[in-house]
Amino acid sequence: MAPGVRLVQKVSSTRAFAKVAPHVVPAMDRAVHRLTRGKVLLSSRMLPGLILTVPGARSGQLRTTPLACMPEKGTEQSWILVGSNFGRTGHPAWTANLLAGPDKAVVNWQGRDVPVHATLLAGEEREEVWRAALKFWPPYATYQARVEREIRLFRLRERGDAAP
Repeated sequence: MAPGVRLVQKVSSTRAFAKVAPHVVPAMDRAVHRLTRGKVLLSSRMLPGLILTVPGARSGQLRTTPLACMPEKGTEQSWILVGSNFGRTGHPAWTANLLAGPDKAVVNWQGRDVPVHATLLAGEEREEVWRAALKFWPPYATYQARVEREIRLFRLRERGDAAP
């Protein structure tokens, strides 16, 4: 574990972090990502991260969101996204966008744009991935305990030239 990760995990589990982080972390990530032409994502110093671009569910306008991700073992073509919303009550907007356009999403992963297909996980598959997510980033348990909704989990898989 990288130095300071336990401290960041503790801080990220607080309600104060949930109020401030959604306004600060994505803005910093977007700016640094843009300035470095996709080479650097600040938050990825703690967790792997990607930039998700998907049309808005209602507007159809492209929405770009920096997100922590859990790359699936043994592949550079599959990622898990956790719709924790920093432990706030509502689902993050990007989850509705993926539900509305699962084959319209593109991720920027380590400076490379990758068209993906998004699948909302459910049932046993979701439970298995949730357990892995808790090992990966324990504060997700605090986020889930804080909200009544079930945190959405998505698997994004590279789709190549055509959607699956």
